[in-house]
Amino acid sequence: MMANSYNDKNPTMPELPRVLFRKENHIAYVSLNRPEKHNGLDEQMFQELIATAQRIRRDQSIRAVILSGEGASFCAGLDFKALKKNPMMVPRLFMKLPWTSANTFQRAACVWRKLPVPVICIIQGSCFGGGLQIALGADYRIATPDSKWSVMEARWGLITDMGATTTLTTLTRYDIAMELTMTGRIFSGEEGAQYGLVSKLSSTPKADAQKLAHMICQNSPDQIAATKLLFRKTWKAGIRKSLFWERWIQLRLLGRKNQKIAMKNGLADRNTQPEPFDDRSLF
Repeated sequence: MMANSYNDKNPTMPELPRVLFRKENHIAYVSLNRPEKHNGLDEQMFQELIATAQRIRRDQSIRAVILSGEGASFCAGLDFKALKKNPMMVPRLFMKLPWTSANTFQRAACVWRKLPVPVICIIQGSCFGGGLQIALGADYRIATPDSKWSVMEARWGLITDMGATTTLTTLTRYDIAMELTMTGRIFSGEEGAQYGLVSKLSSTPKADAQKLAHMICQNSPDQIAATKLLFRKTWKAGIRKSLFWERWIQLRLLGRKNQKIAMKNGLADRNTQPEPFDDRSLF
């Protein structure tokens, strides 16, 4: 990605990718790749995050995503030194095309929620500002107890503008969201768990993320995609809307190939090798 970008220190050398991607056993491993900058966000990283999510959407063999950051931190937020060198970055990424619902800043965080597969985020070290909003865009967050979190935008006289107004409202209380957003104070992973922002605390978050991803991948990929769609459409919705989506999504699953395979595997003897599922196709 961004193969035509160049290193400022040595213009003859292309930049290293800001986002790493690999696929193994139906799991996509996505990693922010600026460890020397605590994975600070620059224009190239924003673009590569979106491009990587789009790549995952096109690959129907992927059933789960593990999102992480290389080095000591998940993401320390916007790289202000990069912004100083590239002052037009904010106007370019802030502008929204008329036919889209989000600008580039917002898409980099919200695109993970719209994927048809679950996204598990690993958080260690700093998780500040835009990094926090990207983490909240995942479906599940496993963090070290001593990780440091902050809605850092408050320190720069700004509000959260990468979808946190959507994610915070589904994860924590109104008063907590207000307090964290108004103060910009740094809080620990342990506090984040108390607030509902951290799904699980772990001293081995990578191992726990892999374990969860492998468990999810044992089930029908249609069921996995349907579950994510169901909760995205119905979370905190009224009962009439929720019941409609339950009926409509279930109707799409009933009698399909992967649902039949799931039934067969569920009824089979424990010593029988389960039949493999077809790659995701319905959602």
